[in-house]
Amino acid sequence: MVKFQQQQPYGADIDSSPLIAARFSARFLDVTKASRALANLAGAKRSYRRGRGVEFDEVRQYTAGDDVRAIDWRVTARSGEPHTKLFHEERERPVLISLDLRHTMRFGSRNCFKSVLAAHTASLLLWSALDRGERVGGMVVSGNRAEDIRPARSRHTVLAIIREMVRCDKNNGDGEPLPLAEQLKQIQRIARPGSALFLISDFHDGLDPKVLQTLRRLVQHVQITGVMISDPLERNLPAAGHYVVSDASGRSALNTGNRKLVAQFSAEFDEHEQTLREAYQGLRIPLIPISTDQLPLNVLQRYFPAH
Repeated sequence: MVKFQQQQPYGADIDSSPLIAARFSARFLDVTKASRALANLAGAKRSYRRGRGVEFDEVRQYTAGDDVRAIDWRVTARSGEPHTKLFHEERERPVLISLDLRHTMRFGSRNCFKSVLAAHTASLLLWSALDRGERVGGMVVSGNRAEDIRPARSRHTVLAIIREMVRCDKNNGDGEPLPLAEQLKQIQRIARPGSALFLISDFHDGLDPKVLQTLRRLVQHVQITGVMISDPLERNLPAAGHYVVSDASGRSALNTGNRKLVAQFSAEFDEHEQTLREAYQGLRIPLIPISTDQLPLNVLQRYFPAH
């Protein structure tokens, strides 16, 4: 496996410069090919990577052995002779990202906020897909708004998504955050059958029944990979003491002197993560965990190594 010294994502705000620079390190990834490690995350017994979709090619006269389900009845009625539709395998797989920048992502105790890590991860995936000749697009969710960018095989498309990341990070919106279930409904507008979709989020509402229901339908036609963003402080509170923590809403005091409370906090996070992983495995959706104390490129290389 090729290693690359990537700069650690840093800070509380999304900056476009390192996201653009990620184009060079993304060459050490190949998101068009999945490894056995990713298949294991999905709970799959065989290759996780689905085949490409098919698209209409032409209509010709029916011959013995053709699939009767492909008969074009309109042309048959018009011509008086049975005709069948021909299809060919698509030569591309659009790669889409759905990036969650809602309020819960504006938190971090190591190196950067979860939102910053998520933006770096999304950029690596987009640049890698573009470098492999795929069309790229996606959706950036901030507050109660979701902005989508249609897939295109263009560097300008990736740059447009990066600009949207920066804009959404600065203007996180008012009102109730857009639920993940609604995000999935909106992404269906641009996720045509055969697309590869990366959901990048902390999945704090990922077990909502509406989310699971929508995913169950979507995964029939779209190859979905989840990237679960977390921070070490969400799993393990620091040693007993008084701390100041900050998120999108401001700063607050944290007292970790209560051991029972600390143990309960850790147990609840572990339970949510395990339940989430099992539910998504049931849908054959792998969840790649990345924490703010990790380098996103190194983690992604385990699942999408470039050969």
